[in-house]
Amino acid sequence: MLRNRIWYHLKPFLPRELRLRLRRWHARARLRRFSDTWPILPGSHKPPPNWPGWPGGKKFAFVLTHDVEGFDGLSRCERLMELERSMGFRSSFNFIPEGEYHLSPMLRDTLDRNGFEVGVHDLHHDGHLFRSREHFRQAAQKVNQYLREWNAVGFRAGFMLRRLEWLHDLDILYDASTFDTDPFEPMPDGAGMIFPFWVTFKAEGDNSGEPNPVRGYVELPYTLVQDSTLFLLLEQNSPEMWLRKLDWIAQHGGMALVNVHPDYLRFPDEEVSPFTFPVEHYQKLLAYVAEKYAGQYWHALPRDVARFVRNLPHPPLHRRPLRVAMVTHSVYMRDNRIIRYAEALRDAGHDVEVLSLRPQANMPRSEQVRGVRVIRLANRFTKDAQGIWSVAYSSLYFLMRASWHLAVDHRRRPYDLLHVHNLPDFLVVAASYPRLRGARVILDIHDLLPEFFCSRFGTSESSIWFRLLAWIEKVSAHCADHVIISNHLWQPRYEARTGTAGRCSVFINHVNTELYRPELRAIRNGSEGPLLIFPGGLQEHQGLDIAIRALPQIRKRYPQVQFHVYGDGPMRKPWEELARSLGLSDVVTFHAPIPAHEIAVKMAEADVGVVPKRADSFGNEAYSTKIMEFMALGVPVVVSETRIDRYYFNDSLVRFFPSGDSVALAQAVIEVLEDKETTRARVARAQAYALAESWQVRKGDYLALVDRLCSRAKHS
Repeated sequence: MLRNRIWYHLKPFLPRELRLRLRRWHARARLRRFSDTWPILPGSHKPPPNWPGWPGGKKFAFVLTHDVEGFDGLSRCERLMELERSMGFRSSFNFIPEGEYHLSPMLRDTLDRNGFEVGVHDLHHDGHLFRSREHFRQAAQKVNQYLREWNAVGFRAGFMLRRLEWLHDLDILYDASTFDTDPFEPMPDGAGMIFPFWVTFKAEGDNSGEPNPVRGYVELPYTLVQDSTLFLLLEQNSPEMWLRKLDWIAQHGGMALVNVHPDYLRFPDEEVSPFTFPVEHYQKLLAYVAEKYAGQYWHALPRDVARFVRNLPHPPLHRRPLRVAMVTHSVYMRDNRIIRYAEALRDAGHDVEVLSLRPQANMPRSEQVRGVRVIRLANRFTKDAQGIWSVAYSSLYFLMRASWHLAVDHRRRPYDLLHVHNLPDFLVVAASYPRLRGARVILDIHDLLPEFFCSRFGTSESSIWFRLLAWIEKVSAHCADHVIISNHLWQPRYEARTGTAGRCSVFINHVNTELYRPELRAIRNGSEGPLLIFPGGLQEHQGLDIAIRALPQIRKRYPQVQFHVYGDGPMRKPWEELARSLGLSDVVTFHAPIPAHEIAVKMAEADVGVVPKRADSFGNEAYSTKIMEFMALGVPVVVSETRIDRYYFNDSLVRFFPSGDSVALAQAVIEVLEDKETTRARVARAQAYALAESWQVRKGDYLALVDRLCSRAKHS
């Protein structure tokens, strides 16, 4: 708001051309960021609960409004009125009560007699209406006088500035000071929906009482970008963006509301100016609606839409989509856990972005991936640079980039929630500025940092490294509002070390059954030889060398056996060398990591899934997602006996073998391949278990946690 006040104080002293150039520069800079999501906001098409549809079963509503800002606009009102009348349309004209012009009773009467509407547009249109609560109360008394004098029921604030809770001081049926999404406005956080909604009254300072369901007003957000933004700032030479957004709104049954300023229209007999656009652009929009959607839309004045909404048995309430950022020092498309969270939030209608690493230099810095905006802040460190200092440098560099990005973006368009994923825990520091400004923060513990570090770099739990990382773990936990832990074994230990009892939840790596579907299961030709698959990180605790050492024995029984490994990590080269030394180069194939939706298809081709973790290392308590993924696909899985896997599974679901025993692993694989009846029964039970414990069952708990943390009522 301070920036807005400075701008509106300086504006009168700047030449008009310079003002326009500055606004164009700002708009283009913002468009570069929003080009792949604007003017359509993901999730904004979802209707509010109990939405009955439009009167007469119409497909969508089409509403026209005009803000008259100066003498030029006032002089064009009757011409614009006649143009709309000739094409069969009616609109609302919003006038400034105490601006540079005086609205004559004759013009008001002309508009009223021809079936048009008159509304109030701000008071002075100087950007100061909301400068303080007391100032607004005084201004509201004057606005109410004009509402009564003009027989008006609608209001729109100047420059789309707004405090919806203050507008209850006005005697209005509806307000139109919001938009669904428009990053170019001074207050760019819009309503995020393409339907009208009810703004219910709640007494100021009342934090306990329920809002009054009777007292309130209807909010009508504009959903087609304003003409000044489209044609003057972005210099579009056609209404194509209007038409594209209109089609999208019609498809989803929303309200297409456009705001056109008579001040910026240029009729054929008027001189060309950089501050106007041809009226033909507006005519094309009206003709497009009339021709393409004849009989399918409800054309109504704003007051008619507001009366319809007000008279509903349950007026729709506003639930603005949350703006959520995920932060991860990993590659987004290879991390099923983060994909599940992000897509669950996307499906709930929220605006989600993920700050992650770039696995390849030729990948774009930013793109939309299935409705989630992925921003790659840094390149992923290579497999040849994974020592302590290389990893530390990469993590700290990513932390710096993420901190800057979140701070700058939060000022432009505030976040509601930051969901930060370890490793490392200290990435949560990147969310510090948004948290200070009111955003909520979740820290997601994929792995316990001190234990993981000791396992990976061969240090003991009595070392200074462990104590340092335990301290970082504790400090990081207190930088978050809530902590999610990835398994039940770790929860008591983590809570005891960090003092976070009471604000921790456990979400294991629940399988996404929409991705790991049984129908992906391939029917393979047995003459090809059995195919074993291991997907995952190539760290020491994963025990892949145990599986490689088991292959010679399996090969005696099945000479054509193949073992495919999908993943990367510090142990890839040693394990490739191990396979060569055992003469298994033609049996073991190492593949680069691939996206989650592709690895699901590959895993479905397996005859046996292999999970050979070490019980004498970090792997003893690290939950393995791939077990449940194999189970959901209908692939029999051979699993080493670790504490964590015995906690969640039993012998009726998977074939266990003693951890670290390559001979036992080979025997387990051969048994699974040969005892087909037992394997078939085990697979059926495992599939049922995976379905019952799937992400589709548990994601409601995650969304409820998000709603609880973000106190959704405060955004209404």
